[in-house]
Amino acid sequence: MTTATLDVKISKKWEEAQGICAFELTSENGVALPPFSAGSHIDVHLPGGLIRQYSLCNNPNESNRYHIAVLRDAEGRGGSMAIHDLVHEGDTLRISGPKNHFPLAHDAKNHLLLAGGIGITPILCMAERLSLANETFEMHYCARSPKRAAFVSRILSSDLGRSASFHFSDGEPAQKLDLSTTLKQAPEETHLYVCGPRGFMDAVLTEARKQGWPETRLHYEFFGAVIEQPTNDASFQVKLASSGLTVDVPPGCTVVQALAENGVEVLTSCEQGVCGTCLTRVLEGQPEHRDSYLTDEEKTACDQFLPCCSRSKTQVLILDL
Repeated sequence: MTTATLDVKISKKWEEAQGICAFELTSENGVALPPFSAGSHIDVHLPGGLIRQYSLCNNPNESNRYHIAVLRDAEGRGGSMAIHDLVHEGDTLRISGPKNHFPLAHDAKNHLLLAGGIGITPILCMAERLSLANETFEMHYCARSPKRAAFVSRILSSDLGRSASFHFSDGEPAQKLDLSTTLKQAPEETHLYVCGPRGFMDAVLTEARKQGWPETRLHYEFFGAVIEQPTNDASFQVKLASSGLTVDVPPGCTVVQALAENGVEVLTSCEQGVCGTCLTRVLEGQPEHRDSYLTDEEKTACDQFLPCCSRSKTQVLILDL
């Protein structure tokens, strides 16, 4: 299984905020890049064979460049360290075309955008698209401090400044985000978009559900997942519908790993159940979902799963592979 990739040049690299590097990517020959919509991300192939997903944060109307911004995370899995330390202005990188698992609901009358930390990247792109389309929205940006907040000057120097509020952990109590009130005061039928650290997103989504926001109006994208690792995992089998090949999946081994050991490659990217790259149809059996990608309704349907992290509740899963 393959996916289209293209080579781009790092035409600019700069420190956007403390701990955050931003990058401008352009085509090597100056031609237009594939178009993208607000909320899109690209897979970036990094030194050392790593592949990571980064949201596009420039205006979707721009066809000559992509902008991404990356928070350096010394406790992460190595991707942010690699792009900060090993990728330089003038280098060439391989990327995927834009993908969008976090689109705007353009039929909504109102939009509430909530960003935590580096989660501003897709949210900023959304805000610029909504502003350009003269749609009604409100944006709240939470960060540890002003020096750790990316794109503040860009927001304040544009029309977005009228719709944006900033909330800093080291600031006065009065300027901190009152999440409950913000959600309660949103106009009826508002759609909510949230991106940021897992704790921030969990707090937002928990409060929204507590207030009765329907899932159809909740839009979110996780940068990383907390994958459950029960100690009582059982072995199971996956069977490929096309060939009849049956593969054992022991405890401590993912479906992707088990298939790879038997010569079957499944395209992956995040390997955390976040990006949806490895989404696979399930023809028979009941998956045990451990991802942060599928909705509750999609999980209940049991007709697809993410083999990079999920397992099986039944002895056999028959996969559309």
